[in-house]
Amino acid sequence: MKSTVKRIVIYPKDIQVITGKSYRQSLRFLNRIKEDLNKLDNELVSIEEFCQYTSLKYEQVEPLILG
Repeated sequence: MKSTVKRIVIYPKDIQVITGKSYRQSLRFLNRIKEDLNKLDNELVSIEEFCQYTSLKYEQVEPLILG
């Protein structure tokens, strides 16, 4: 029986896949999300927080980045 590892953190590469933007634009976008959520530089953004911020449904995002 194989267990699938689910991650909860979103990375610039994931945002790049979801939005079709460049890696650099995706990194800027992730940093803007962190800033708007009052997170420190070393804090991570969860996929759920990303979905709330962008008004995307988790069900739409999950297959793109975890698939």
